[in-house]
Formats: sequence, structure tokens, C-alpha cells
Amino acid sequence: MTAYNRVLLKLSGEVFGGGEVGLDLDVINALAAEVAEVAKSGVQIAIVVGGGNFFRGAELQQRGMERARADYMGMLGTVMNCLALQDLIEKHGVETRVQTAITMGQVAEPYIPRRAIRHMEKGRVVIFGAGAGMPFFSTDTVAAQRALETRCEVILMGKQGVDGVYDSDPKTNPAAEKFDTLTYDEYLARDLKVADATGIAMARDNKMDMVFFNLSTPGTIVRAVRGEKIGTLVTSA
Repeated sequence: MTAYNRVLLKLSGEVFGGGEVGLDLDVINALAAEVAEVAKSGVQIAIVVGGGNFFRGAELQQRGMERARADYMGMLGTVMNCLALQDLIEKHGVETRVQTAITMGQVAEPYIPRRAIRHMEKGRVVIFGAGAGMPFFSTDTVAAQRALETRCEVILMGKQGVDGVYDSDPKTNPAAEKFDTLTYDEYLARDLKVADATGIAMARDNKMDMVFFNLSTPGTIVRAVRGEKIGTLVTSA
């Protein structure tokens, strides 16, 4: 049994590189196998991918690059991740479409929400790349926007090596405490940094739940879709 009929899965870019720069095809194939299992179970699934395994606009800006140009480089990095994921999902027997916010007709469709919905209704996985097509927007914010526009029921926020939302960074504070559930207002009041505040506010205003969980643990995508209690549920309730 699954808890949802249509979900938006956000995949952290870092996981595509296994924590390193570039692509780790073994890691991506494991993700692809889980996505294919979800799709074959009848759940409609759309995916937004990050590009942190290649470029992060904010980090390039700190090194002196103009922010908007750095962000566009990051968007192109997400498309490389999209194509790798598409290839491996299709090797597991599930049709997949990539839609991008920056037009690149030889490799992907343009982002058209109603077409994306139609693909999902036909059982295809849809992967959204190139962020929002505009600088200064994180892929976390894009995940919220795409989930709302394609009428998904929940946003599943897969993170690299972090199994939920904590009151401080567990990588630097061993005493950090994890939340099982959290309201969006509490998240924003505490100024937590697991996801971009703009995306959090967008989900809150539209009463769209988020589940934060660890992509590094095998099987968590399937478990999240089943509605099992993993990670942290962030809700407007």
C-alpha cells in the first residue's frame, strides 16, 4: 500500500556524486531502481534534482564569480544529473521524460506543467531540470513550485547523509536533536537551514507537507512513498 497517488521527489545534487564532485553511477543506479519500483507500484512521480555535485551558485559567487552567471552554471549541472538519472531509470524498465526550465530541445522537453501531468498519468517518471530557469532560486524552492503546479500531494526531500531536520547541524554538533514533526512556522522561527526558506514559506502558504529523509539509506524513497514514519515531517498543521 502507498500513502500517496502523486509525489514530488527532491534529490540532493550531492547524492549524485556520492558526496564527491561528478557522477557516481552506482549511487545513481540505486536511486533509479527505487524510483522505478515506486513508479511500477502505480504511484505517479515527478523529480527535481539539485546540482551541488557540479556547481553551487552561492559558492562560486564567494570565489568572485557574478552570482547570476554562477547560478546559470548550476542550472546546467542539474540537467547533467537529469540525463544520467533518466538513462538509469529507463534501464529499469520505466519510461522517463526530462523537462527543463531552460530550452534545450536536443536533450529535453521544455517545462510544460500540463504535459508533465499527462506524462505522469501515463505512468512515466518526469524529471525537472535547470531549476526555475532564473538565478537566485534554489532547487528546494523549485521543488515546492513544481509540486504545487503539477498538483502533487507531498514533497519528499531527500538529503545526502542527513536523516531529517535537527535543531542545529548534526555534522558539527553531536548533541543536535532531531525533530520527528515540525510546523512550517516553527521551522521559519528557528531559522533552520535544511531547505531554503522561500520554498518552506511557499509550501506553508499552500498547505503542502514535506518529508525530509536520508537518501544515503537504501529503501528510504519507497518507505517515504508508503507513508512510513521516517525522517522529519514538516507540516502547516
